[in-house]
Amino acid sequence: MDHEPGAGYSLPGRHESFWMETTPETSYPPLPGDIETDVAVVGGGIVGITTALLLKQAGYTVAVIEGDRVCSGVTGHTTAKITSLHRLIYADLIDRFGSTEARQYADANQAAIGKIAALVQEYAIPCSFERKPAYTFAESADDRERVAAEADAARGLGLPAAFVEEIPLPGRTYGAVRFADQAQFHPRSYLLHLASLVPEAGSRIFEKTRALAVEDEKGSCRVRTENGTVTARAVVLATHYPFYDGPGFYYARMEPSRSYVLGVRLDEPFPDGMFINAAGPAHSWRSQPADGGELVFVGGMQHRTGEDTDTREHYRSLEAYARSVYPLRSVDYRWSAQDYITIDGVPYIGPLADGHENVYIATGFRKWGMTNGTVAALILADMIRGRENPWSGVYAPDRFKPTASARRFLVHNIEVAEKYISGAISRPSGDLADVRPGEGRILMIEGRKAGVFRDREGRVRAINPACTHMGCVVAWNSAEETWDCPCHGSRYDASGRVIHGPAVKDLAPRRG
Repeated sequence: MDHEPGAGYSLPGRHESFWMETTPETSYPPLPGDIETDVAVVGGGIVGITTALLLKQAGYTVAVIEGDRVCSGVTGHTTAKITSLHRLIYADLIDRFGSTEARQYADANQAAIGKIAALVQEYAIPCSFERKPAYTFAESADDRERVAAEADAARGLGLPAAFVEEIPLPGRTYGAVRFADQAQFHPRSYLLHLASLVPEAGSRIFEKTRALAVEDEKGSCRVRTENGTVTARAVVLATHYPFYDGPGFYYARMEPSRSYVLGVRLDEPFPDGMFINAAGPAHSWRSQPADGGELVFVGGMQHRTGEDTDTREHYRSLEAYARSVYPLRSVDYRWSAQDYITIDGVPYIGPLADGHENVYIATGFRKWGMTNGTVAALILADMIRGRENPWSGVYAPDRFKPTASARRFLVHNIEVAEKYISGAISRPSGDLADVRPGEGRILMIEGRKAGVFRDREGRVRAINPACTHMGCVVAWNSAEETWDCPCHGSRYDASGRVIHGPAVKDLAPRRG
């Protein structure tokens, strides 16, 4: 176990994503000033890189603008399952959307698996791509009926689904949905190779270039960044959450969610397949070839961003769960990830809003970003090229289905209002002497709130804790040592620097 310095608190594994540790850091240049291009893609994850490559292959010039390093954000912290089996979704989609749009979702995600496989083969990408079955399993007799219904619904939509009585994981199960011929891979190895194919024939990638604003006027778009302006015919916002919301009100239609991953080693081979439970707190399993023998990734412990007071407990709980299933030889890695969940559970992919037809978004992947992110790239590349896409209807950002969305819309916005109001009127307790090394707290200093962090050497940094997106008070994330916004998921490092949007401005330092 790693021991957290100064905090007297042990956590499992080293704090690093396996995907990040086992691939080289990129070094694309920052934007050198004002430029023009056909399409500006803001964000260098699976959506941005795949969209850029597809458009470049179609003859467009593309500029990818990344605030940090490509493939280092959400894509660098995924569990990287390439599957159309998204826990339990298809029976629900049929009930709420109808069979036509449910089939669009099914067909799109199956097509994404095929597209990833085709790109891996076409470019001979060494990314540990393997075909595997995927399972969603019932852990109780009460879940069995839902799992069986999911298998029937998925099979009726043409998916490679079957109901099976048992799975090859240890422990008692009550049946499972099994999808054949799904896949897994090393996402950064895959995407870094795709990224290397973009900078040519007028297309470029710019890193360490934070986008600040988007303007869409009379068929010409401008992305204003800290290093200059990119003028383009179209803009793709592939920033996981659209930092430019426009009239779309996406902040009112999605909630931010965090989850956790451990990379463990077992004393026995891991069974063939990828696994997730059907109900209750999510627990996910998959294996990965690695130096020193097979790694197994165990994921779960989902919660709303900025909601929990001590997020370190999620790593400890995940370790306890993993040990209840397998004897662990070691826990080698730990990391966490963030995603957004739309109010009806289906991503938003398409034009930002009426009047902004040249600005496109892809967001709300509900933790299934490898396939849905590739779907987004396929749909957006078609739209920019003026081509019909057979799956765009179910993903349309301007949809609102009362039967699918109304209740969750109200619940989400009541939660945001409560968090905003409670943050505005609460009076945190404690004083500076109570803040230990490696810890952050919201304190009252001279009658004003301050986010205070004490580093390992005892130095104190204080910030204004009002999120620069919409003013909600941030919360300290003890597991990652970040300030997280509970309203819309913006995240900042201990010094207040933005590391995850929708915020684009750092938290201001507090002085005095």
